[in-house]
Amino acid sequence: MTDGEGSQPQQTPPPAQTPPPAQTPPTTGTAPNGDKRPEDMTVGELVFEVSDQASTLIREEIELAKTEVTEKFNSLLRGSVAGLVAGVFALLALALAMLGFAWLLNDLVFDNPWAGFFVEAGIFLLIGIAGGLFAYRSFKKAAPPTPDMAIEEAKEIKAAFEGQNGQEDAP
Repeated sequence: MTDGEGSQPQQTPPPAQTPPPAQTPPTTGTAPNGDKRPEDMTVGELVFEVSDQASTLIREEIELAKTEVTEKFNSLLRGSVAGLVAGVFALLALALAMLGFAWLLNDLVFDNPWAGFFVEAGIFLLIGIAGGLFAYRSFKKAAPPTPDMAIEEAKEIKAAFEGQNGQEDAP
């Protein structure tokens, strides 16, 4: 049969297992991970190690700042889009409510058909001013999106380096 029906599945032999490589115990001058212990390093090796770790630390802090600003920006963007969508639906509902309220005022209070629309326009103008002030205060409080956590970490690192340098210089 050419389509594979009725044929027996082929069995592949299991791969040969190789024994694990023999592990050599670390020498007395190295740490378990293969690096030298700080007591066994020369001054040049120590300086290189410190500068390498400082570079890594600075790169990680920059990455933290980028991530933090991106998160804050995305949060502001999501909030703005949700507010925009809510505003569109509220505006449509408000248009219908304004028409109904204006005609209700005309029927119950005024004899002229235009007076209810002007009263209603004044009320909604006051509501719009209050909403605009609230939005201005909200955006002023949220901007600019600064990486607060990264700045705090950088201050702590700077203080640690300054404290370490001060301890080394003291007799």
